[in-house]
This record gives sequence, structure tokens and C-alpha cells, in this order.
Amino acid sequence: MILTALGFSLIGTTIIGGAYPVFERYCLKERYRKRKLCENLEKAFANGDLYKTKGDKREYPTILKVAEQGEKLTLVFNVPKGMNPDEIEKRSYVLKQHFGNNIKLDLDVKRGILQVFNAGLPDKWTYRYEVAAAAIEGIRVPVVCGQSLEGELKVYDMVENPHLLISGETGSGKSSELRSILTTLIKNKRPEELQLILGDLKRSEFHLFKYLDHVEGVYHTAAQLLPVLQKVKLEMDKRGDMLDQEGMNSIGELKRKLPYIIVCIDEVALLKGETAVTDVLEEISSIGRSLGVFLILSMQRPDAKLLDGKLKVNLTVRMGFRTADAINSKIIGTPGAENIKVLGRMILKVNSAAEEIQCPWLDNEKAKKLLAPFKRNKEEVQQQEQEDTYDEYAGVFTNE
Repeated sequence: MILTALGFSLIGTTIIGGAYPVFERYCLKERYRKRKLCENLEKAFANGDLYKTKGDKREYPTILKVAEQGEKLTLVFNVPKGMNPDEIEKRSYVLKQHFGNNIKLDLDVKRGILQVFNAGLPDKWTYRYEVAAAAIEGIRVPVVCGQSLEGELKVYDMVENPHLLISGETGSGKSSELRSILTTLIKNKRPEELQLILGDLKRSEFHLFKYLDHVEGVYHTAAQLLPVLQKVKLEMDKRGDMLDQEGMNSIGELKRKLPYIIVCIDEVALLKGETAVTDVLEEISSIGRSLGVFLILSMQRPDAKLLDGKLKVNLTVRMGFRTADAINSKIIGTPGAENIKVLGRMILKVNSAAEEIQCPWLDNEKAKKLLAPFKRNKEEVQQQEQEDTYDEYAGVFTNE
């Protein structure tokens, strides 16, 4: 008993005299590091004049939490009442000056979350369908975006965020992004679940999607697009009547399953002046969400007149690749795209949240191999097209 008591006494002395100071030093070191991080963020707010005036006093955002997990640092802060959080978004460059370029900022009216990553985005991210398939599981109309700063494949559901604008200079990565989006959709959805209408106004992007089960057609001019868009409009009217009759809000609630329809047009700026076509596109952007009809529009240089009004407002998702200047990136709605240097890099904006993404690299040859199982015989398709009547054509969308 005496020896046992003596042993415990010695162990206790060791803990108190040796181990505890080590533990204490570790805690103090961590506390000091977190304090320095808080001070750094406070300096960023001060240098960026990010405050709200209250009488003679300046009220800056208050830091609520600091946490580290692996290669990621997270700082949570409040947004003072009466302060517009957009001001913090506009001056996010100050946060980069203090914490580096590898940051992600999420804001709402009450608080902000600043994430700082040790590793940045890769200069190239090669598309692999098995990775995409795992990321999009359970998503109704999945859109593959690319690798985020978290190191994960960023995807979103087009049913929730219905219309997409892709813009950027030639060679910036738009074509690869379009191939990745369309290839993933075709491989993930059955033809009776999804139909694609493709406008290839440059005659250079969508040749590999011709004669696929999911593709209703590939069109090269406004004159070719107009009839099919008018039939899409009729289909939307029919779906709207079905929702009214059954008292439903969207086609996803109907007992009878209808295919989603995506109208994807490359170089949509070439439709400027084609009022009949752009009127239908505006109508799709306004009411297409509940009817299961969505837009993907791509252009090299954003046209302020074409994107002025309802069409621009309703394109809820933006992918801004490298642009010539800040004016162009502002038209797209992705400020900072003018500073992009890396091929395939873009600013992804879903609703109000924007982040930098490295898009997938998918070349034509690899895409052809992935799409080969869905290819139809060209002669059979042409013969079928000659035999199709209007009713049969409309039935493509209603699965009749």
C-alpha cells in the first residue's frame, strides 16, 4: 500500500511538474496563434474601411470563432446591423492582401465565413466520369463545375438553380466546360429523363453530340432554331396546363414523369437582333423552372444589350472565365474574372455566392469515347426525321 501510494505520488508530481507545463505551453501557443489570426482579420477590416458608423464611433465586424481543420482555416465574424454585406464582398481583395489568394468568402446579412486554404487550385484538373458520377449521385439535373478550393468536385442542381451563363475569351476553357456538363448529363440520365436542344452558331462545338439518343437536334442558325424553340414554347404551355389541372407547382410533382429539357446555345451573342428567338429564350428563363425547361447560354464576349433585362436577371448561375477587362466581367456578373491567368479557371457564381473554380479538362476524343454507347446510326436518324410529323415531334418532349 505504501509503495502504491508512493508510486501515485511520483506520477502526480511528474504530471504537475513536467507534463502540465508542456500542455500549458501548447495551449498558450494555440491561443496566441488564434489571437494573431484575429488581429490579422481585424487589420483587414480596418485597412478596407469595413465598418458602420454609429454616432462618432466606428463599429467593425466582430470575430466570433476561429477554427483549423487539416489544411483549412475558418474565421467566422458578424456583420454589424445596418452594414451592407456587399461592401465586404466588394473589398474582398483586402482579405486576399492579408491572407493570400486561396480564400473563400461566404456572406449573409448577419455573418460572414472566411475560409483560408494552404493549397490552391491545380493548374489543370482532368475530367473523370467515375469522380463525377460519385459527386452527382441523387441530383436531379446535375451540372459539373470543376474542382473547388476544398479539393472537391463542385456540382449543383439545375432544378434549384435553373439557367446558366458561361462567358469568357477564346481559349479560356468554355468549350471543355460545356463538354463536361453535357457529357455528364448524357451518361447520367436516360433519354426519357432528359432531352437536349443544341445551338452551335459557330459550327465548331457540338458536332460530337449529333445523333445521340438524348439530343433532339443540333442547329446552326437562328432560322433553324426558331421552329424548334416555338415547339418548346408549345410544350411549356401544355405542361403549364397540366400543372394547373392537377394543382401542382412543378413537373417533378406530377405522377406522369416528363423529361427535363435543356436548350444549350453556344455563342448566343450571334442571336443579337433575332427578336423572335430571343423572346422565346426570355420566356424560358422566366417560367421554365417549374416546367422543367432550362437554358445554358455561352458567349465569348458578353453583349450588354443582349444581356440587358429579363434574360440576364433570370440566368441565376454564372461561370466567368478570363475576360479582357473589368467591364466585361461586370457584365457577366463575375467580378475578378479579368484577373484570371490560368487556362480553365473561372469565377463560379450561384445566386450571390462566388468562388474560384478549376473547370474539368475534357477533350473531344475522350468525350467521343464516353458518348459512343449513345450514338445512333446517321442514316436511320435522317430517315426518321423525314417521316416525323409535328405531333410525333412534340411527343419527344412529353414522352408520348
